Amino acid sequence: MTFNDEFELLMRARYPLIYIPTPEEERVEAAIAQCAQRLGNRAVYIWDFVDGYQGNPNDVGFGRRNPLQALEFVEKLPASSAAIFILRDFQRFLEDISVSRKLRNLSRRLKSQPKNLVILAPSIAIPADLTEVSTILEFPLPGANDIRTEVERLIHATGQSLSDKVLDELVRSCQGLSMERIRRILAKAIATRGEIQPEDVELVLEEKRQTIRQTQILDFYPAKENISDIGGLDNLKDWLLRRGGAFSERARQYGLPHPRGLLLVGIQGTGKSLTAKAIAHHWHLPLLRLDVGRLFAGLVGESESRTRQMIQLAEALAPCVLWIDEIDKAFAGIDSKGDAGTTSRVFGTFITWLAEKKSPVFVVATANNIQALPPEMLRKGRFDEIFFVGLPSQEERRAIFGVHLSRLRPHNLNSYDLDRLAYETPDFSGAEIEQTLIEAMHIGFSQNRDFSTDDILEAASQIVPLARTAQEQIEFLQNWAAAGKARLASRHNNLSSRIQRQLQ
Repeated sequence: MTFNDEFELLMRARYPLIYIPTPEEERVEAAIAQCAQRLGNRAVYIWDFVDGYQGNPNDVGFGRRNPLQALEFVEKLPASSAAIFILRDFQRFLEDISVSRKLRNLSRRLKSQPKNLVILAPSIAIPADLTEVSTILEFPLPGANDIRTEVERLIHATGQSLSDKVLDELVRSCQGLSMERIRRILAKAIATRGEIQPEDVELVLEEKRQTIRQTQILDFYPAKENISDIGGLDNLKDWLLRRGGAFSERARQYGLPHPRGLLLVGIQGTGKSLTAKAIAHHWHLPLLRLDVGRLFAGLVGESESRTRQMIQLAEALAPCVLWIDEIDKAFAGIDSKGDAGTTSRVFGTFITWLAEKKSPVFVVATANNIQALPPEMLRKGRFDEIFFVGLPSQEERRAIFGVHLSRLRPHNLNSYDLDRLAYETPDFSGAEIEQTLIEAMHIGFSQNRDFSTDDILEAASQIVPLARTAQEQIEFLQNWAAAGKARLASRHNNLSSRIQRQLQ
């Protein structure tokens, strides 16, 4: 049911007090005016604290700076007069005993009259004594069709044209913003270059960053990594590239559902977090990072409230990528935690949302310890796929060295023996390879020369890889993946031979 349909139903059912939490006053008032016309051209009266009532010449300014008088105005009209009274920012006065009592008295009378009070506020703030007479009606942010109409109108005004692909990408990136913010962003683009260009998607993402900064639950993470920055993991990269257009309107018309997300399980330092960043950058989606620890608060019920707020914020900014790093640490041993069940309730709310969400929020969760994850997290339907990210093979280590060295020394990349480096670093993870290169650079810098292949090998000989220090945990993970519990992220893997050596 759309907002207009639900609002008209409440009007016909004579709900006396409707509370609409939204920052989009202009847009919601236009929608209410349309509903009023369809309901027999009902009169619409708008009040705010500074200007009083507006619109009707006979009542202009009535109730200025007097919220109680604004409610008394409702009684002045004949009982048979059908009207809608919009009260802006009226939530600020609901704690006043006289205002609260007046609203409760009015609600009794309005049940038998074709009149309705509508409170517009940026957030929900209803005192306990008014909850019984109030009805909260959500006003959604503009959808893809509304945004497309507005973007096309502005494009037509500039006399230019955009390809369907660019238009889809622009519309998709604008989702989660109010119409007023969308107009400001596009007006800024037109004022800068005289027209809207594909690069203006970055302006939209910056506007979304402003929204995220106002909260302390999610972080807007700048993602500049490319898919090509990931060495190896060919199966995972192919899977991601096939879904690059799955958030477009063309995918919806084809019948494809929004991708749900990925659970990346594997050894530390093998590129799981890098993959989350590369996904967001490649799909031109904002990357939101959730620190699960921020969901938990000291007050009773506050943790559950923060979880719901996180979900609402992520869905408001959709389409987006929600990155949850090391989710195994957040929900490990939830049954044994002595927090009166808070962790269990937060976990239940979270996995229920994972299973039932319809919004285009692509969740990328990473985990190092599969044993610590509750079984419910691994059930089909929470994520599109579970990938195991293991230690890179020799071929993949060569690719990882190539990625880093092409960034550090692009002018003399050919002077490094990538094959030898890959061969001499068995069991090294991607993070350990990066640290090896940093150590080699320190060796070269301390001797006032550029670092060489020999410096890299010397640095590697001084590093003890995690595959040796946490051998039992890594062997368990590799056995778990080899048993078919997860899809392998790498096309070139040496799991089988490694397990055979372990069994000998």
